[in-house]
Amino acid sequence: MNKPIKLIATNAKANPQDKIITNLKPQIIYIPLKNKKGQNYKPIIKENDYVYKGDVVAITTNDNFPIHTSVSGYVVSCTEKTISTGEKVKCLVIENDFKEKYRTTTGAKRYINNYSKEDFINLLKESGIIGLSGSAFPTYQKYQTSKPKLLIINAVECEPYLSCDKTLIYHQAEYLLEGIDAILDIMHIPSAIIAVKENDYTSIEELNKYIGTYPNISITLIPNKYPCGWERELIKLTVNQTYNHSPAEIGIITNNISTIYAIYEMLKYNRPLTERIITLIGDNFTKPINVKVKIGTNLGEILTKIKQYKPKENSIIIAGGPMMGKNIQASELIITQDINGIIITSNYPSQPMTPCIKCGKCSEVCPASLIPNEIIKNINNPAKLKKLKPERCIECGLCSYICPAKIKIRDFVIKAKKEASHD
Repeated sequence: MNKPIKLIATNAKANPQDKIITNLKPQIIYIPLKNKKGQNYKPIIKENDYVYKGDVVAITTNDNFPIHTSVSGYVVSCTEKTISTGEKVKCLVIENDFKEKYRTTTGAKRYINNYSKEDFINLLKESGIIGLSGSAFPTYQKYQTSKPKLLIINAVECEPYLSCDKTLIYHQAEYLLEGIDAILDIMHIPSAIIAVKENDYTSIEELNKYIGTYPNISITLIPNKYPCGWERELIKLTVNQTYNHSPAEIGIITNNISTIYAIYEMLKYNRPLTERIITLIGDNFTKPINVKVKIGTNLGEILTKIKQYKPKENSIIIAGGPMMGKNIQASELIITQDINGIIITSNYPSQPMTPCIKCGKCSEVCPASLIPNEIIKNINNPAKLKKLKPERCIECGLCSYICPAKIKIRDFVIKAKKEASHD
């Protein structure tokens, strides 16, 4: 597991007030036919087909959830590329014609609050909107709850050093609030809370510029601690409520800030999810930056167009943040919807792993109240493992971070989690 302070201590957090880098036009995009959750996609286009930007090019085999092309152009082939899990998967290859042509254009919708609940949920699915904090959970499923009482917007940006959500708030606060207001009207939800870290003064200031015109939307400040962005912890901190399996049990829906903006663009412009903002950080950059990228872009091509990027020997790539990110042993990483940040660094602390000293620190810090060292000890004992409930792990990485023996505890618990899910 990566230790965040040592990993990128030479590089400050990206400033949300900096201009978002855009116009990174990829020559080629790659559409993975498998996502981070292991779900497979079935192509609905073939080689030599012409596709318009926003066209559905593949759907999941279990529930027909779509993925869209972020460019217009021709399908040229299939190949294998690396995704955020580190796995190489088959990808559709689309050659960009740089025309940015949509199949149909509808223009901006002046009033976005007049969708029916049914149309809204269907549109969320058709547009491929997912949780953009890294969860990749289909958003339409959250809104299928019968009588939601509260919408909580996660604006805490839990991972250290990432700032794509804060950047969105600084540059798009007015539109984010318009989107939240529309969701409340469409879904007949009485109110919304935007959860912001108490020391995030920039976001608080920007939201306060516009929030006065939205009486049903309020801001709640929460402590600056990790992992406060975990859904269960977020709800506890904002409204002091708990649940068993899903927030829907207590009438709550949660969305990340980037997801809210994707919903706004869907309602306003009828746009599916084809682009997102990610943070690029690490000592291979002269300064940390936020970049708007097309889904399916090869990271290597992005880096060739970033003047702040300075390649170094023996660098590593981490997909995601320093706590929950995955160390990727490949330069040809494809930017998928679940990636909110990329760390590239040559200043990677390599510390030898030693045997567990049974200090119990991993259990003390676990937000899911697991006993990680016991899970590792019983990783080949299915009966014992079942009682230890590794499936509750949220993969926050605190156990690995705190471990004095430098054991990659999170990796072992994730393995146990997968084993438990197959029983």
